[in-house]
Amino acid sequence: MSASSRVETGIDGLDRVLSGGLRTGRSYMLRGGPGTGKTILGLHFLTSGAEADESTLFVNFEEPTDRLRENASSLGFDLSDVEFLDLTPDDDAFTEERTYGLFGPEETEAGRVAEEIEDAVDRTDPDRVFVDPLTQFRQLVSDDRAFRREATAFMQYLTDAGATVLFTTQSTPNRSVDDLEYLCDGSVRLSYAETGRTIEVTKFRGSDFQSGAHTVRITDEGMCVYPRLAPEIHSREFTAETVSSGVSELDALLSGGIERGTVSVISGPSGVGKTTTGSHFMKEAAARGERSAIYMFEESMATFLHRSRSIGVPIDEMIDEGSLAIEEIEPLSVSPDEFAAQVRTEVEERDARVVMLDGISGYRLSLRGESDDLVRELHALCRYLRNMGVTVILVDDVGTVTGEFTPTSSKISYLADNILFLRYIEVSGELRKAAGVLKKRASDFERTLREFEITNDGLVLGEPLSGLRGILTGTPEFVHEERTGTVGETDVDAEGNRPT
Repeated sequence: MSASSRVETGIDGLDRVLSGGLRTGRSYMLRGGPGTGKTILGLHFLTSGAEADESTLFVNFEEPTDRLRENASSLGFDLSDVEFLDLTPDDDAFTEERTYGLFGPEETEAGRVAEEIEDAVDRTDPDRVFVDPLTQFRQLVSDDRAFRREATAFMQYLTDAGATVLFTTQSTPNRSVDDLEYLCDGSVRLSYAETGRTIEVTKFRGSDFQSGAHTVRITDEGMCVYPRLAPEIHSREFTAETVSSGVSELDALLSGGIERGTVSVISGPSGVGKTTTGSHFMKEAAARGERSAIYMFEESMATFLHRSRSIGVPIDEMIDEGSLAIEEIEPLSVSPDEFAAQVRTEVEERDARVVMLDGISGYRLSLRGESDDLVRELHALCRYLRNMGVTVILVDDVGTVTGEFTPTSSKISYLADNILFLRYIEVSGELRKAAGVLKKRASDFERTLREFEITNDGLVLGEPLSGLRGILTGTPEFVHEERTGTVGETDVDAEGNRPT
């Protein structure tokens, strides 16, 4: 292989971060504290090579081979084709008489280790080498300067032999030992924080890479990496057309519907009918032969299914025929990167054309991360979906039932191409509902409000509420002589006064 070719790490997400994998014949450093997954990543690297019929060598300085094999087996790794050079200390290294270091006096131990490494490289002619950890070399030499010299020579020896090298480092009090970026072509940092495990490429000579911290999850099958969503690198052609809700009066409010490849926010207080309204767009998409996906952050799937059946929305049929997918997101179970990966799978592999997130408050609570970071991640997800021609519906809960009008919760209105708001209103001592459009970027829209209700047949909207004013306050007043019929029962005179 040429020096410019790539070798896969065995972790698809990491290879995407690295724009295809590691460069052949180069050396790369893995940094991270105990338990962050450095050795697991190395096992992926080696077994991926073995599966590609490459020769692989594991130089283990710290953990004995039998324990490594046992731990690897529990994660499903097959190390039968991986060669080991076990340089871990034997029991004698810890007797009271041995006071000169972990491996013994450098004039004997350093030479012995060098001979064993040379023999192993000559015997295996490795395409891939994993050294765990390289910082253990410090025990073989007299000072830090000698360590840096020997570590550099070791890396040069392996890469001159044609190997692609991955090595780990241990955190030590001595910075000159711990900081080895100078001798490698790339550096990867593994971390673990309250928000979960992450991986970040901090150096990668000769190639682009995706910067930033990416989510890591360690499962019983090894390591998974979920790259941060980069919406600017995703796009596909689509027809800019209007998407109907299937409810003529609602479409009239929206001047025909909402445009494909736009983001629509359906906002309103709890129980007003936001999710039901959004599901009508899914129902109509199924009638067109398109697939939709709903991600539920607040309501249980069982409750949603029960309510949909009661109003005649054929959710079960849509699921069975494959036109609808519903995913219930457990609180704090995934990171924004993992959630974005789920959505990408629906869009890119299953061709979902409509995606609804229900709702935004639950999104903030369910995904791991800081509030401002989550808003930025939501923005990136919406940009990606726009670029892919997906129609996005965000269900947004606003806190007040009546009173001062709030179109959306904080910091998300700028995401929306369209804002449809649902509102409770009190008319003649009775609680009713009204719907209106506040914003529509792609076309004009009806500027009146309509009363709506949810019946056994689904969503029903009435005529425009032209006989009322102050609807957005939640306590409207009559202004016309004629009764509205669908809203009020009290006559008013020509000046708008109610009879005494």
